[in-house]
Amino acid sequence: MPCLYRRGLFLFYMKTYRLSGAVLVVAFSLSAITSCQESISPATAYKDSLAQHKFIMPTFDATVAYNYIAKQVSFGPRVPGSKAQQLCAAWMDSMLTKVCDTVYKQSVTVKGGDGKTLPCINLIGVINPKATKRILLLTHWDSRPWADMDAQNKDKPVLAADDGGSGVGVLIQLAEQIKTTPLPADLGVDILLTDVEDYGKNEWGEDSYCLGTQYWAHHPHVPGYKAAFGILLDMVGGRYAQFPIEGFSTQYARNVQLQVWNAADKAGYSSYFPYVNGPDITDDHVPVNRITGIPTIDIINLSVTSQNVFAPHWHTLQDNMNIIDKNTLKAVGQTLLQVIYENEPAHT
Repeated sequence: MPCLYRRGLFLFYMKTYRLSGAVLVVAFSLSAITSCQESISPATAYKDSLAQHKFIMPTFDATVAYNYIAKQVSFGPRVPGSKAQQLCAAWMDSMLTKVCDTVYKQSVTVKGGDGKTLPCINLIGVINPKATKRILLLTHWDSRPWADMDAQNKDKPVLAADDGGSGVGVLIQLAEQIKTTPLPADLGVDILLTDVEDYGKNEWGEDSYCLGTQYWAHHPHVPGYKAAFGILLDMVGGRYAQFPIEGFSTQYARNVQLQVWNAADKAGYSSYFPYVNGPDITDDHVPVNRITGIPTIDIINLSVTSQNVFAPHWHTLQDNMNIIDKNTLKAVGQTLLQVIYENEPAHT
């Protein structure tokens, strides 16, 4: 997950400093939290079809998602050009093939901010490919090659249990739940697992991040691909995680954002999804919004109280299975199922 974030006016006033390649974030003037739980106008492109169907809400299995994260970690850091990258891509391909109708694989090369040519593997699992009403769910799956926020091991690669692995674990288990409770024929879900997201540095510019997503946005798996909306997962498995309302998501897809936060409230997970404004995060949802025009939000673990906006394990060797919490996985996975299968009339 990239470390660059910017915000004009928001609940925090933040400044970012670079010291010896690290990023020091200082927060000033923390103001009172404003409640923004309100009536919403959700993304409704798929609501009509759901309104005619009554579903038993699937139950997300956090233990299965946890085991899928552990499987990824067992390969080692999934950095571009590594054996772990190839092994993990093959495993994810096989898992998507079991639960999706069609799987696309983009094996390409992208250019890193340091000028290196990097192998990139994007995977797209398609559920109900003929449906015209579509939901895009995405996450990156690669590991950061440098633990640059670690106190001592700044040049070692990160295992990335949370920052990469958690989103994959959630989305594969979610696809399994959809398979057991099929969607209407005119509603489809696309699961996009993108590579080479975390091969970036501030000094290389914000475009040095999210390289796999940028490639997919310019070259989608289906020409002219569109979706009603998209939801990005990033660092969604950490203990004590909080998912405040990210700034770029508000800018590009406020209705989608509030729909998801209200779904979390209905599912009983409002403590994980507070109605609190957070900073702008340059993440995979940004190129999706800017290049494809698909309104896409970011569910990302951010602190709204500490000086460092990211969790302590971010970009360190502490990003391992020890910080993964099944309760957090459950909160995110069940919220997504609530969004997908919610069939109550939309509020206006």
